[in-house]
Amino acid sequence: MSISAIYDIYLQYPSVVTDTRKLKEGDFFFALKGPNFNANTFAFKAIEGGAAYCVVDEPLPTIAGYYEGNNEAQKESALAKMIVVDDVLTTLQALAGHHRSTFTIPFIAITGSNGKTTTKELVYAVLSSHFKTYTTQGNLNNHIGVPLTILSIKKDAEMAVIEMGANHQKEIEGYCVYTKPTHGIISNCGKAHLEGFGGEEGVKKGKGELYSFLRGHNGTAFVYTGYDYLKEMSAGIQNIVPYIHGEIQSSEPFLTVTANINDTDTTVSSQLVGAYNLPNILCALTIGKYFGVPEQKMVAAIESYAPSNSRSQLITKGSNTIILDAYNANPSSMKVAIENFAKLAGQNKIVMLGAMMELGDHSNAEHLALLQLIASYSFTQVVLVGDDFLAHQNAQPQFIYFKNTQEAKAWLAEQNPSNAQLLIKGSRSMQMETVLA
Repeated sequence: MSISAIYDIYLQYPSVVTDTRKLKEGDFFFALKGPNFNANTFAFKAIEGGAAYCVVDEPLPTIAGYYEGNNEAQKESALAKMIVVDDVLTTLQALAGHHRSTFTIPFIAITGSNGKTTTKELVYAVLSSHFKTYTTQGNLNNHIGVPLTILSIKKDAEMAVIEMGANHQKEIEGYCVYTKPTHGIISNCGKAHLEGFGGEEGVKKGKGELYSFLRGHNGTAFVYTGYDYLKEMSAGIQNIVPYIHGEIQSSEPFLTVTANINDTDTTVSSQLVGAYNLPNILCALTIGKYFGVPEQKMVAAIESYAPSNSRSQLITKGSNTIILDAYNANPSSMKVAIENFAKLAGQNKIVMLGAMMELGDHSNAEHLALLQLIASYSFTQVVLVGDDFLAHQNAQPQFIYFKNTQEAKAWLAEQNPSNAQLLIKGSRSMQMETVLA
């Protein structure tokens, strides 16, 4: 079946799902495969659960073999709702590209090593205060999430904001093929996913694929000129919009900035923790100004945005103040988080960090460098979790080391600190937020 024909079905059933657990009546189910799963085996369950159609990539006789009932009429009825394609994932992406081609609105792509989700949320908050805007939900920024995001955009859209995550080269390039961004932002290029990118220069090359697309398609790049490497990477793009100028007014604990929006300085008091969020705020203000969002709306949108999902959250628990930033971690984000924490007021500071993942051959050196950075500050307690830190415990024996978060959680409960400031951060797989449970 052609993409055009599948698109006609999509227009009738525009709610696309890939997980039978989230299925609703009338959904359009795509049976994806992965190294450890094969959703083709759930195609009948999807139909039974209310799916209007299922896209599968195994022959119907094979699909028929997955039927567990004995009602032949029901079986044949379900098989009639199966659309067989060569590959479900590439079909999903092609369908997203077809849907994208029906829009003439701005499609704003956001990528970067750190802060891209916060930037996306702030940009969305600003644009949606004035325009009908669709954006990536949560962290659906991969090869499945990006097409699902595009397919969630309805005809009433005036703006689309698409987050693009990547852990290897050519990934962003692949997203751009069907997203076709008209505008783009690279928040920064740091030491993230070094294993897949092959080092820091590989990170720049991979993230720079967004700039390459904009350069070749007369796109517009919003560039933070405070990072010289972004100025260099964006050279040759015909339309470059530098971030508006802004400075930190205070960051105790929430970040307040002064931004020059319309040739006058405006104070923006955010609910974000960390001076490293300054470029993220300036990005949202720059884009809002560029598209004509009234200043009052922009400021109100940013000031109303409250981070969640363990992203730079400020939590008060008893007499303790906790910065929970445990959604992810890499050497660059760890460094700025520790430096920011060290600058905050307080005498009883506890650092609890989980190991950093996807660093490959760089892992030992980066964990050791992080230990040395922490040792340069006078924190009350430093707790490090995971084998990657344990391997270097002799380098900084004054710190406390645990193999897993369960041990760290037990330690924190036993210590029962009071009037303390805690920084809790680590890679997603470490689930450092569980130390507070």
